Order: sequence, then C-alpha cells, then structure tokens
Amino acid sequence: MGLDYLPWHFDEARGDRPCFQDDDQALTYHQFAERVDALAAQLRDHGVGPGDVVAVMLPNRVELVLTIFAAWRLAATATPINPAFTAREAGYQLEDSGAKVVVNLDADAPDGGLPAIHVADVATTHPGVAELPPVPDDDAAREQIALLIYTSGSTGRPKGVMLDHANLEAMAAQMVGHFELTEDDHCLLILPLFHVNAIMVSVVSPISVGGRVTVMGRFAPELFLEVLEQVRPTYFSGVPAIFSMLAALPADVIPDTSSLRFAVCGAAPASAELLRAVEERFDIVMVEGYGLTEGTCASACNPVTGTRKIGTVGPAVDGQEIRIVGPHGDELPPGEPGEVVISGPTVMRGYLNRPEATAESIRDGWLHTGDVGYLDEDGYLTLVDRIKDMIIRGGENLYPKEIEATLYEVEGVLEVAVVGAPDEVMGEVPVAFVTPYPDAQLDVEQLRAHCRENLMRQKVPTRIELVGEIPKNPVGKIDKPALRETVQASPT
Repeated sequence: MGLDYLPWHFDEARGDRPCFQDDDQALTYHQFAERVDALAAQLRDHGVGPGDVVAVMLPNRVELVLTIFAAWRLAATATPINPAFTAREAGYQLEDSGAKVVVNLDADAPDGGLPAIHVADVATTHPGVAELPPVPDDDAAREQIALLIYTSGSTGRPKGVMLDHANLEAMAAQMVGHFELTEDDHCLLILPLFHVNAIMVSVVSPISVGGRVTVMGRFAPELFLEVLEQVRPTYFSGVPAIFSMLAALPADVIPDTSSLRFAVCGAAPASAELLRAVEERFDIVMVEGYGLTEGTCASACNPVTGTRKIGTVGPAVDGQEIRIVGPHGDELPPGEPGEVVISGPTVMRGYLNRPEATAESIRDGWLHTGDVGYLDEDGYLTLVDRIKDMIIRGGENLYPKEIEATLYEVEGVLEVAVVGAPDEVMGEVPVAFVTPYPDAQLDVEQLRAHCRENLMRQKVPTRIELVGEIPKNPVGKIDKPALRETVQASPT
C-alpha cells in the first residue's frame, strides 16, 4: 500500500464505484478525480503552487474534501478551519498559517483579506486542467506537508500541527489493517472535517482501499439514525458526546443497525457504562481508541475482532509504540501510571513556526502527550487523566477521571465533568458537573453519598451541580476550560 488515497493513484477498476457523497451530490471515483483536477486548476489560477497553504472554511460537504485533495494535487498544504469561527478566530488561523487563498461559503464568510473562492463558484470543470503540472513524485510527496491542523488552544493560542504525506500514508495503512477495511466498507461521516479524526478515519483510510464515504451536513441523533438506515454504512466514528445523545434517545427508538461492523469512539475519554449502554441497546460493536492530532489521529485502539477491553483504549496500533514514563523519563512497569509517550511514523513533523514547542513535545523521537495512563500486562492502555487536569488538593494529587468514573456508576448519570476550583485553604478542590438521563431521578446527596462510600475524603467533590448540559468544544470534547472559568467565577 502506498499513497493510494491520492486520486492520481486510483485504480481504473474503481472508476464507476461510489466514492463520496453529501446531502446534495454523489461522486464516483472517476468524477471525484475529475473534480479534484478542476479545482486544482482553479486554485492555480489564484497562484497556488508547491508549498503554499490553501485554507478551507466550509461545513461538511463535498467541496471541503475536494479542496483538500486539490491542494495536494498542486503539492500544496490544506488547512481546514472551523466554519463556526468568528472573523477574529478565522483571521488568526489564516494569518498564522500563511494561507494564500481561502475556499469558503460566500462573501459574508471570513476571509482575512485573502482571495476567496466561494462554494457556489467552485469549478466542476476547468480549461486549465490540461496545463496542470505533473503529479508530484511519490518520494517528494511524502515529505510535503499535507495538512496543517490547528489544536483547540485550550492552553493558549492554537498551534498548527504539521502532518506530511508520510504521516498520512502510515496512519491510513495502520487504520486499514486495524479495522480490516476493504473496498466493501462504507463510512458514514458525522464528525467535523476540520479535525484530523474525520479526515483520517472517515475519508483518507476508506478511500485508500476503494471504499465509500457518505457525509452528513449536520448531526442530530434521530436524523443520524434515519440516514444510517437509508445508506447502510459498515462503520462510523463518533465522540462520547454523540454516543451520549444516542443513549439518551427514547426507548421506543429502535433503528436498524444491521449493516454496521463496528463504531469507533475517540477524541475524548468515554465511560465504560456509556460504551456498554450503546453497544447493548443498538447492537453495535464499540471500539474505543486514543490519539492526538500530533500523532496523525490514532495511537491505540481496541480491536474489532479479538479481545476488547472496555474501559481501556486498547493496545498500540501496529506500527507504533507506547510507553509509560515517570517524571525523569524512566519507563514504568505495567500497572504504574505515568505520562503516555508515543513513537512511530505517525508522529507529526512539528508545530508550525514554533520550534520550542516542538522540542518540548517531541524528545528523542518520542511524542510526549501530556496524558497520564498505565499499561496492563497485555499492553492495553488505560487513561487516568490529563496532566494539566490534575487537581492538587492540599498537596494530594487528584485525577478528575477517577472521580468521574465513580459518579458514572450511579444509575441515571449520563455525563460527568470534574474540575478544580480555587480554595483559600486547600489550594484546589474538586467540583462535579452532572447531567442525568432524561426522566432520571437524581439528587445531589445521592451522588455525594456514593462518592463518600467509594472514594477517600479528599476526592469527594465539595460541590456537585446537576445541569441540563455540559459545555462542549467544537470537536465534541467536554470543554473543561469553560467549566474552570465557571468555578473561578463562583468558587466554593
């Protein structure tokens, strides 16, 4: 397997097979390749060439994916931007990335003062296709930065993660092997395409083996189940928030999920209770995985076939290595928690224009994730928490994930988030936000009593708030920075 996700490597036998469709249009592999060339010629009219950056700020639709591939046709880099960004947020990414042109919705969309191609004007044919430069040499292409994905910026201004085609090639091959993908697979894409998860799990990997992709323009639980029944995909990838919404649907919602081989849960830790609830209710094989944008998406994942250990994120994906290290870099034995570090061909090239941040994250070829976890005797990884999320209460290190897992044990709990709140005496104390299932009867004293019974006193939240919804960031992760701001404004 080589750079098989690139249209100029498509096998002729694929030509009439379905490739990519959205809510309005469907393209075969032949049509997809033709549209990529047409848009590449249009981008070239705007001066785009090797090494340039093409920004795309669109909701999930065909033109977003075409823009990414068209940039690659010109040996350029694609940087997808969250379409919900304000002009200021988008302007930061456009300026920081050095983008030459932006493909966006219309004249009202942010463009940072750059030349813009509006979605209605994206070329479907172009007379300049015949004058396109030769397709990039594979060896040269592997070294070309393919994607510039911006981190969520929870610890400062967002940083551009540089992923080259060698990263994408390795990640696609690993996913194809791990999920046993073939040309018969059909992915239903529901995650936002400005995130590496959607690009790698749901587009690049299936296309690399001649599979099929159907993208939903917007996600809503009941609409998703309707589309699932209509298009009959073999898999999809979601985040815990999506699976929580599915689990909370009324009991009389019973969709036909018989086409699915599996579903992937990633991007944020999910409770074992949630995974079991979805698996049992919808008869879906759930595989939880773990990874970072800096690792091109996935570094560990439970297998579709074989031993799945719910509550872990599985073993290292073939081709990568995971170690657990102490504060001084010493490797720790199974069962002992420490920082998760990763090596392999999927580790990023670095952060754009941030050599110091790159050197801090990648040391001696190992990507330091900032996550705390431990490996069991079989090499399955259990995440404990983020190092930065750790709460220090009177000198005692507390991991919110342990407290959250305890609260999830209470029947009727749908979602939990625990953060540290400032305290004049203890420094920090844990505060819990809890969302119940619809119609569930929960009270704060019941939750607190369960914590007292199962956690040492220091770990029991000093405050538990029942809320209708826990805030999420644009990729569906629980927005702990926003919760921290909330508790900062109303300390215990």
